[in-house]
Amino acid sequence: MNKKLYLFCLCLLAGYMGLAQSSKPDYSKITLVIHGGAGTITRANMTPEKEKAYKEKLNEALKTGYAVLEKGGSSLDAVEATVRVMEDSPLFNAGKGAVFTNEGKNELDAAIMDGKTLKAGAIASVTTIRNPISTARAVMEQSEHVMMIGPGAEKFAQEKGMEIVDPAYFYTETRFNQLQKIKDNEKTELDHNGGSGSTENIFIEGKKFGTVGAVALDAYGNLAAATSTGGMTNKRYGRVGDVPIIGAGTYADNTTCAVSATGHGEYFIRSVVAHDIASLMAYKGLPLKKAADEVVMHKLVERGGEGGVIAVDRNGNIAMPFNSAGMYRGYIKKGKSEVLIYKD
Repeated sequence: MNKKLYLFCLCLLAGYMGLAQSSKPDYSKITLVIHGGAGTITRANMTPEKEKAYKEKLNEALKTGYAVLEKGGSSLDAVEATVRVMEDSPLFNAGKGAVFTNEGKNELDAAIMDGKTLKAGAIASVTTIRNPISTARAVMEQSEHVMMIGPGAEKFAQEKGMEIVDPAYFYTETRFNQLQKIKDNEKTELDHNGGSGSTENIFIEGKKFGTVGAVALDAYGNLAAATSTGGMTNKRYGRVGDVPIIGAGTYADNTTCAVSATGHGEYFIRSVVAHDIASLMAYKGLPLKKAADEVVMHKLVERGGEGGVIAVDRNGNIAMPFNSAGMYRGYIKKGKSEVLIYKD
């Protein structure tokens, strides 16, 4: 064997060994972060019973997703499993317990993104899919598309064996009463303002944005993000928020971070919040916390946007900034978990 061939073979072997080393799982970095919505969430308007219920469900979601990571499961599997727990709970504005539109319907949006491949899947304005996040993943993995909406997304879900339910499944009395209250307030404002009305009541559900989301880093260094929502109470026909818009409410890239957002979607779309955080890391070299704070606590505030994000980077660092009064949030890292609600 000549010297050049020998050196070439050594390079190939070194590359192979490096690849093998990089594929070895590292369980010390596995991290899961979740949110269950942001807004005017304060101790003054929270009963001890309700606070206990939220914390228990958030902890259940965290434990469910983290168990996937501990067993060597992918970040995609973890965020999907985590979000499904919250979609099935009437406490959150996603899946069961989603808010009502102006027309008295529950319209659901969801998105998921794989930081390893940059593939993504999203659905919007669906009314019969029990777990929208799973259908969003199916769009990513079992179709050539990124987003499907309405009846088309529902037909796709049915073809892929997703659980289809009667729209009545999503009904909760609390959410329905919220719609009636906002409509009554809107009517009063219309009468008092000579027909001008208030755009705020069209979108804001009691100043609480109940979107749910999860971001994760698995043992193989792969990031993923997932977000699911029922939108905003009393939203008008055809309205879609930031959640299914890749780069706005949901984004993941192994080279930077994974982000899931919750807040007033119109502002998050215009600011491309999730992607902006990743871009500040990629192009300006900012660490995750500084990048997230710059977008949520400065850019969004200057533009009048309210809400927050959860994020994790490729090293397992986390960020959970929000500019509202509170945000349901929590994380597990190195087996230790914490669930938080209020700003203080």
